[in-house]
Amino acid sequence: MGDIPAAQEAPRRRKIQTGRSGKYRMKPEGPTSMDDVHLGEDLEDKDTAFTWEVKANDRAYHKQFRKKGFLWWREEKYKSNAIHTAKYNFFSFLPLNLFEQFHRMSNLYFLLIIILQSIPEISTLPWFTIFAPLVCLLVIRATRDLVDDIGRHRSDKIINNRPCQILRGKSFLWKKWKDLCVGDVVCLAKDSIVPADMLLLASTEPSSLCYVETADIDGETNLKFKQALMVTHHELTSPKKMASFQGTVICEEPNSRMHHFVGSLEWNSSKYPLDIGNLLLRGCKIRNTDTCYGLVIYAGLDTKIMKNCGKIHLKRTKLDLLMNKLVILIFMCLVVVSLVLTLGFTFMVKEFKGKHYYLLALHKSTEAMESFFIFWGFLILLSVMIPMAMFIIAEFIYLGNSFFINWDLNMYYEPLDMPAKARSTSLNDQLGQVQYIFSDKTGTLTQNIMTFKKCCINGCIYDSDDEHGILRKRNPYAWNQFADGKLQFYNKELESLVQGQQDTVVKEFWRLLAICHTVMVQEKDNQLLYQAASPDEEALVTAARNFGYVFLSRTQDTITLVELGEERVYQVLAMMDFNSVRKRMSVLVRNPEGSICLYTKGADTVILERLHTKGTMEETTEEVLASFAEQTLRTLCLAYKEVEEDAYKQWEPEHLEATLLLQNRAQALHLVYDKMEQNLKLLGATAIEDKLQDGVPETIKCLKKGNIKMWVLTGDKPETAVNIGFACKLLSENMLILEDKDINRLLENYCRNESEQQRAFKIMTHHNMALVIKGEFLDQLLLSLRKEPRALVQNAVVDEVPQELGLSRMDFLQARRISQMWRNIGSSLAQSPSVASKIHESPEEQRERAFVELASKCQAVICCRVTPKQKALVVALVKKYQKVVTLAIGDGANDVNMIKTADIGVGLAGQEGMQAVQNSDYVLAQFCYLQRLLLVHGRWSYMRVCKFLRYFFYKTVASMMAQIWFSIFSGFTAQPLYEGWFLALFNLLYSTLPVLYIGLFEQDMTAEKSLKMPELYVAGQKDELFNYSIFLQAIVHGILTSLINFFMPVLMRSDISKYGSSSDHQSFGVLVAISGLLTITLEVILVIKYWTLLCVGSIVLSLGSYVVMTCLTQSFWLYKISPKTFPFLFADYNVLSQPSNLLVIILNVAVNTIPVLAFRIIHTVVVKLRPKEEEEVPTEEVTVEPAMKHLRRGIPARRSSYAFSHREGYADLITQGTILRRPTVELGGDTIFESLNPSEEDLPSRHKESIFNPRKISILAKMKRKHYGKGSHEEVHPNTSSQTGDKQATQHLDTRKLPTSKSVTSGSLQVSSSDDQAFHSVPSEYTLDSQPERLDVRTSSWRSLPWKDSASPKQSQLEVPTKKHSHSSS
Repeated sequence: MGDIPAAQEAPRRRKIQTGRSGKYRMKPEGPTSMDDVHLGEDLEDKDTAFTWEVKANDRAYHKQFRKKGFLWWREEKYKSNAIHTAKYNFFSFLPLNLFEQFHRMSNLYFLLIIILQSIPEISTLPWFTIFAPLVCLLVIRATRDLVDDIGRHRSDKIINNRPCQILRGKSFLWKKWKDLCVGDVVCLAKDSIVPADMLLLASTEPSSLCYVETADIDGETNLKFKQALMVTHHELTSPKKMASFQGTVICEEPNSRMHHFVGSLEWNSSKYPLDIGNLLLRGCKIRNTDTCYGLVIYAGLDTKIMKNCGKIHLKRTKLDLLMNKLVILIFMCLVVVSLVLTLGFTFMVKEFKGKHYYLLALHKSTEAMESFFIFWGFLILLSVMIPMAMFIIAEFIYLGNSFFINWDLNMYYEPLDMPAKARSTSLNDQLGQVQYIFSDKTGTLTQNIMTFKKCCINGCIYDSDDEHGILRKRNPYAWNQFADGKLQFYNKELESLVQGQQDTVVKEFWRLLAICHTVMVQEKDNQLLYQAASPDEEALVTAARNFGYVFLSRTQDTITLVELGEERVYQVLAMMDFNSVRKRMSVLVRNPEGSICLYTKGADTVILERLHTKGTMEETTEEVLASFAEQTLRTLCLAYKEVEEDAYKQWEPEHLEATLLLQNRAQALHLVYDKMEQNLKLLGATAIEDKLQDGVPETIKCLKKGNIKMWVLTGDKPETAVNIGFACKLLSENMLILEDKDINRLLENYCRNESEQQRAFKIMTHHNMALVIKGEFLDQLLLSLRKEPRALVQNAVVDEVPQELGLSRMDFLQARRISQMWRNIGSSLAQSPSVASKIHESPEEQRERAFVELASKCQAVICCRVTPKQKALVVALVKKYQKVVTLAIGDGANDVNMIKTADIGVGLAGQEGMQAVQNSDYVLAQFCYLQRLLLVHGRWSYMRVCKFLRYFFYKTVASMMAQIWFSIFSGFTAQPLYEGWFLALFNLLYSTLPVLYIGLFEQDMTAEKSLKMPELYVAGQKDELFNYSIFLQAIVHGILTSLINFFMPVLMRSDISKYGSSSDHQSFGVLVAISGLLTITLEVILVIKYWTLLCVGSIVLSLGSYVVMTCLTQSFWLYKISPKTFPFLFADYNVLSQPSNLLVIILNVAVNTIPVLAFRIIHTVVVKLRPKEEEEVPTEEVTVEPAMKHLRRGIPARRSSYAFSHREGYADLITQGTILRRPTVELGGDTIFESLNPSEEDLPSRHKESIFNPRKISILAKMKRKHYGKGSHEEVHPNTSSQTGDKQATQHLDTRKLPTSKSVTSGSLQVSSSDDQAFHSVPSEYTLDSQPERLDVRTSSWRSLPWKDSASPKQSQLEVPTKKHSHSSS
């Protein structure tokens, strides 16, 4: 058979204008692409040129291309598939890490002092005294960075060494991911992860469909399907043919747009268009597909997911940045002080030379030169005002607090044996200052487990009688052999009604759940295995299965159930698929008795308005739905009606005409469907629980009390995200929820009348609001942050569908509510703040700022349908305009960019891989642990570091400022006041342990009280514990202490010398040193609030070390060894042996301590007596008309909890037969997958006449076949039925074979041998023999059903063809 022309093999396409650019893109009309949801990303800009050329099986071709790299370096245009997410490599680590470390001003300052100390003329201390600590500090920080980066290297190595099958020669060989190159052909098996962005060539599924799960990309777990081009599906049927495949793909350059791809395949002088529906993205997981084959288009860092991952940024805390500024401030002060002291020295030198002219020979240098040298000498001497010990001790404090996080048993998750882990040790204090949390939804807030929780049938609620799982252990569904034993729902009363078969509504309820869906079924280990496009559908069908209504199999025009032991085959007349506008799905079937029924399930807002009558039962059901909504369960309404034969015959031509339309087909089908879906009879409602992770609502509630705003960024649908928002208490029933249209209206008014709108935004703080926005809105908004050119957002939707009347009504109500709110606001507008600082902003920046200001006033923000890059841009937007500390938390690869962009990134060790963990700063096993991480460890760390910094600055100034006062009395020379060993050991031993205790163990409140009073967390957000004011207080306090300690002995010098006390330089230095040491020790005793034996021990050891080391350094035997090194012989002993000196020390300590203590007590009392300022709290209600109480979809008085994650398109695949498996054709051992249309040269001669595929038989038919033997055969009569498939309607309308009990010979069936007809007109008959794990396969273990009498008169409608085919079936 020859090639199928491009016009026939590809889905029919039409041009859609993409906006002002005037460009067009090709869009399939059929259901080939399930990912074309983000229309805002379907962009054509100047950077997206079609210059990316990929030749299949031609590595040499791609290696010859180069592109410009750094400077003159030219790198390969087509990258390998190896990824490198680490920051450093072997050669770049040292220079890059040093470059990053010297971004800290303290390191630059210490480097300057070392350089100065290396000059002998101005050096006052050996240069290595600062050089050694600086090297130690740099090594500590470099080691920390190296350990983090080694973890990234290990992660990269694991990913790069994953196995995959690559075509080499004429066979597939196992290689590693890193060996992949652009143009390679790859074979992927079921549950494999796609290693690169690949063009799907073929698969074992019918029509080369391939099912993928994209949880790692967009957070959605419902299955999506991709489809290969028909030309590759038919032609590439063996490794030999794939090896000879020489097609060329021309497409756009690598970019970050996850849901957009445009290209073409050139092969055999023909050109075939490509879109995102043909592309398998790196990170997807192959589901429900045995084998598929792809051509690598983008590899490694060029793949779309890697383009969305972002780069690793150097993260600095607010305290770290503040310290940078303080170091500059202190350095400038030291320069000023050194200049003042130098001027004093200059005047003193002139006076000295005038009086002592005979000593001029000793002063060989000029006064200017001496002053120059003395300036640098003072600068070196005062360099201790920025103590290096503080930075070294801070590193140990950060490390210790990280260990406390790792060791916290309250954040240990036993089921996964997963403790919390601090992967970054430098961000602990910033955990206490978080104001915005950006969270993923799937896998972060939810477990992604759908559970059938409750149901309402005919107005009666049926809850589970087995909440604690006691009955489940006894297997209450043992009477049903098909029960899977996994259903957690059990209600004895409902079970009795089902088994009694007397209640028609109950029967139709479960029958609807077993019929109205797009689930496929397989056999695995002698069990039915359902494969659903969404977890919602699987939960519903599984519930019906356990209650005895078992979905057994389907063909493209029938669906087979086992209803309480009786097999029934329903003829499918039409499937009316779900979509986001219709919000419902319907199946029109003819039952075995011949009557026609319509089964519909969908949102309450669309089902209830289509009911025939509305009586007591319907009103009761509405109340039940409201109750389910309050319990945040996901609801669906179920309804049905019996359709008269005449009505169906009148409707069928209209349906057929709509399916044949080439333009506006979707609108026409929508109207036809809507005509049928009227006058329904309500059966009831289902309630499914999307299980949240443990403690999520409580955690969010507690964090909101701590003034932490929560934003949810998800790739999921708005309905699902909003439902989860209510479930986790992020949203409440009385919230005013603004959506895209409302926000656009507000932002437009903001730009036109900024002053008025800013005043309005300020008043909005009194309203309880939330935002729900989509990715398309963000595409329009995030313009100044995008590196790509301005997005031209597409306004037209493919196959536009008219809005429902109910939805239009709700839009009207929303508009009325917004306008009413603005009228209320306008009556109380306050004076607008000045906006002079925003004059120079571009319109895009003004719009962004307005949005952030609006969002900051809201209690919650939910962003739906966002890509990984959009998540990061949202975080960057808030950081840009709010200047706040942000935290991002997620568990998948789609969260990596967001985690890297936020100030703090938290990775959850979830089910979506470890990519988020490897790129995070902190690792948790559950979302609820975030509460303890922030409110306990974060607040403690911030409080400890702030106390540590304040006290360290105080003690440094208090002890070292005395050196400046001493210079006044020493002729402004750089002579030290203290003993050299006191200076060396002061920050090392004498005052270090209490400070270290504060940084590691200080607590102002226990962990339990911290969690009970999250309001305490606000102190960190407002920088209350350490800021410029606190720093100046510490400096002033230290200066006053040094003044008292220095000048008190000076003033009393003449008095104490009368009593025999020495007043020499050494004794004076010791007196000031002891006074300062005792004063700062007493200060630390007053500062510490958490007293333990360790605290007492640290203070005793500090003072004890002073006693021991002083005895050693002032001992006689060390003085004899080196008098210059140990000059203070018995200085302390001489001072302390005089009572007058002891009195001076006591007086210094008392004068320093008592006033400070009194001031703190008075301040505390005054603060308690001061009346508290009333904070502005958002009110629960907005003053509007009662009829518009809730800005919600659906009935205004009740919130709809509808949330269904199904995607459009699966019904078309079923009705066309595209999704159903066909038999495998043996091709001389070269067959690699099931092929519908093998080429003529490979097709055996006995198959050239007919490619007829017998229908798969039912379970009871197997019993009949076994009884009658293989000699007899059954036949079928052809009959026609309608189709809903778009592709088949536009290309060919086939004749479907419906099962009847009449007999004809199978040999009488003939089909055309043309390719097109062979593909589109294959009868839906299946053979008996089947491979394992194939669709609708039943084994002999089910041939004898426990509830079915072997002599039952009810026979299956599907009979067994006896003609033995040589090919196996699936």
